Amino acid sequence: MPRGAFCTPMDASFETTDGRPVTAVTADEMRAVDRVAVEDVGLALLSMMENAGRNLAAETRDLLEGPVAVLAGGGGNGGGGLACARHLANHGVAVRVALDRDPDELSGATATQWGTLAAMGVAPVAEPAAAVEGAALAVDAVLGYGLSGAPRGRAAELVGAIEGFDGPVLSLDVPSGVDATTGERPGVAVAPDRTLTLALPKTGLAAVEGAVVLADIAIPAVVYERAGVAYDPPFEGRYRVPLRTA
Repeated sequence: MPRGAFCTPMDASFETTDGRPVTAVTADEMRAVDRVAVEDVGLALLSMMENAGRNLAAETRDLLEGPVAVLAGGGGNGGGGLACARHLANHGVAVRVALDRDPDELSGATATQWGTLAAMGVAPVAEPAAAVEGAALAVDAVLGYGLSGAPRGRAAELVGAIEGFDGPVLSLDVPSGVDATTGERPGVAVAPDRTLTLALPKTGLAAVEGAVVLADIAIPAVVYERAGVAYDPPFEGRYRVPLRTA
């Protein structure tokens, strides 16, 4: 089966590579976790985004050395991708960034992440295909678990550029264009070599062929308890844990 190909949907059950079960969540359950984290427990969205970006940058460096293309949307996933781009640039990695909108249209924590990159002299690449040209690896941070229907407009162009890239692809949280709950792809979708999923794996990842790594973004157990999600901390001093379907 080719890299990132989609297989028949299966039971959304995950475990660490040493056999420890890990709860998988639907998109709605993850929304509840995020809401409790921010509104009830007081975690800052920017803090979680920063943790996501740092883990994504580390996973990128673990895959290979060389120039990196980061294709980012305007939501939380995009903000994680922009944080990743900053961490890579800080460590001397050549990074090109393509956005799904004009930078002036970004808002919230994602706009904050872009503002820091812009202050570093990073400018968005106008054409998505030009962003991936010559890259050693493409980072997919276009769409996250909030996907509703097929990717459209500029986001679809970014996804298409990633799909046309002949090097390795690393997706953040959920491959762009893939339904986080079901694994279905209603339109164009990224087929990654690896997905770095955040906090807990999403049930739809069970229908994606490709490695899955779980990243710690510092959400405490009390958040899952209040959100009604079963949680047994899988990290044990590690920030990233490889997963497999159980």
